Amino acid sequence: MKQFVLGVFLCFSLNVSAQQLIDTTMTLSEYLGYVKAFHPIVKQANLIVNESELKLLKSRGAFDPKIEVDYDRKKFENTEYYDKLNATFKIPTWYGLEFKGNFEENEGVYLNPEATVPNDGLYSVGVSIDIARGLIMNERMSMLKQAKLFVQQAEMDRQLLVNDILFEASVAYFNWLKAYNEKKVYESFVENASLRFNGVKKSYEVGERAAIDTTEARIALYDRRLNLEKARINYVKATLDLSNYLWLENNVPIELQDNIVPNTNTILEIDSVLSTSEFDLASFDINTHPKMLSLDYKYEGLDIQRRLTANNLLPTINLEYNFLSDTPEAINSFNTSNYKSGVNISMPLFLRKERADLKLAKLKIQDTEFEIEATKVTLKNKISAIDQELDSYVVQNDYNANIVTDYEKLLSAEERKFFLGESSIFLVNSRESKLIDAKLKAINLEYKFFETKAKLFNVLSTLPF
Repeated sequence: MKQFVLGVFLCFSLNVSAQQLIDTTMTLSEYLGYVKAFHPIVKQANLIVNESELKLLKSRGAFDPKIEVDYDRKKFENTEYYDKLNATFKIPTWYGLEFKGNFEENEGVYLNPEATVPNDGLYSVGVSIDIARGLIMNERMSMLKQAKLFVQQAEMDRQLLVNDILFEASVAYFNWLKAYNEKKVYESFVENASLRFNGVKKSYEVGERAAIDTTEARIALYDRRLNLEKARINYVKATLDLSNYLWLENNVPIELQDNIVPNTNTILEIDSVLSTSEFDLASFDINTHPKMLSLDYKYEGLDIQRRLTANNLLPTINLEYNFLSDTPEAINSFNTSNYKSGVNISMPLFLRKERADLKLAKLKIQDTEFEIEATKVTLKNKISAIDQELDSYVVQNDYNANIVTDYEKLLSAEERKFFLGESSIFLVNSRESKLIDAKLKAINLEYKFFETKAKLFNVLSTLPF
């Protein structure tokens, strides 16, 4: 793929004129493949998932074991007031339970009596637990659960963002194709007008046509050339707009060469490329839509926050129990005869902060519920409208195809009559103008059909290939 880009796309790497190059078709599939692989905004969307994964890693860190060392010493006028060492190893667990081991060694003249320990230090192993507020739901637990949901939500958001940029890129391709087809139409009719003008001029020179006929033929020729020039500049602008979505690795922008042209048979591949071929409105499940899944993950995260704030209405009751020993190498030395235990109870009297947090959490959930229902209805209506619009374009295209065919017959008949001397150049130009308008309408209908297909792809938020 990279060789194709370097050999075909990079106009600044080649010094071959456009006339010497053979036209190379760039299909919609190839084009979107480059957009999906190298566009900076697509890469930026991937950072959303990376960021959420790092936040998940951060929340897991709340359950990492940790070591704490507290050393304090005081010496004054050759007197050691105290020398205290306290080292602790803690292992946090899921349900507000924390295991810990401790080593304590203290000495000194003015040591607090309660800090007196054996000469070789005092060892302890124990556990602390919050049997009320932190048992069923606590800050560490809620952060980890929410971080897991954020990863899933970020994946859905990434898909939506990538889908948006692919939609915009697809519309740019269809506009490029439309401009190319219009330019081709005017090129063919400029050639027709040029042949007609030369024929009329020769007829005038031999006395078969009036001079005014050459004037009218020349006006038609210049008009076709004027329209061709307008179509050419529109094609140049559409090509440059398309180039905005074409990049290489390392964020290198690329520009299309003049010999790169769109696929005029895009109608044959659009459904497979945009993954709309198997869409069935009757069987489509709106709940599997990435936007709905993202909102569901958001709702679950808010519900976890609600459960945490509801749990905060309970009092804090911390229980701690530690077995003590000065001979840790003997396991049976840790027994219930030597222990240190404690209980800590606290609870705000009015719970105003906790009650307010709970109400705010419920309001956020209610707001998300409204958003979910509104989004569901909006998506359903959009999909239904687009589906009906596509059906309408199929019907319109059939009608217009018949109109083009009939105008071609009229123009062909009028040209035969003109060369038999039974018609005028004015009528031929009039028939031809009608045919041009009909062909341009056909091109515009095709563009609108493709654009609506892209809208369906966008609203379904499916990723191609």
